[in-house]
Amino acid sequence: MGKSQKKKKQYHRPAPAAPMVNSSSQRSPEKAASNGNLILIAGFVVVLFLFWYYHLLVLNQMTDLSNGLTMPDQMIGGYSVEHIEALRQAMDADAVGQLNYVHKTAGLLFPLFLALITMLAVNINTARGAGRWALWSVPILFAVADLWENRAIDALFISPLDPSAVSLASTLTTASWILLIATAAILFGVLIASFVRTFREKWELSKKGLL
Repeated sequence: MGKSQKKKKQYHRPAPAAPMVNSSSQRSPEKAASNGNLILIAGFVVVLFLFWYYHLLVLNQMTDLSNGLTMPDQMIGGYSVEHIEALRQAMDADAVGQLNYVHKTAGLLFPLFLALITMLAVNINTARGAGRWALWSVPILFAVADLWENRAIDALFISPLDPSAVSLASTLTTASWILLIATAAILFGVLIASFVRTFREKWELSKKGLL
């Protein structure tokens, strides 16, 4: 008898299935914009709190340590050598140390947070180009001027008192307030423009029955 030939079964590997894509996890421009707006809202609340805490609460309370004299940070129009000299006589070492501590905490966080939130708002709601850089330059200059002002004011309480140092600190205080107002105007303007644009888009979609 001849050897029986056994037919080998051929197994065909099934074609690999296409990977399933979870569309819910994909990052769409609308979802990115929504996340950015949530960050903006949270950051805006933090900025308002820091402004209230720094300028309206702590610096006002510092007048209890200076016989009622206003802190240089709050004098939008600047100040004179006589005002700083009166502060130096009214504030003891503990009061000066308290002002220095305020500058290193709330005085540091407020300008940085405001500058970052404003730049984020501009980045989300404006197109790339020279206009975006122009809007970015204002909060950047504000942060630089405000932080420099803090150091300049702290230096005024180190003897001897230099009139040129008072002039520099006074100029920085006025400049920082002007830049603060300009930065706040940009932030509010960008947020309002974004709100109006979103409202108009949703209104148009609702008129077409797409919402």
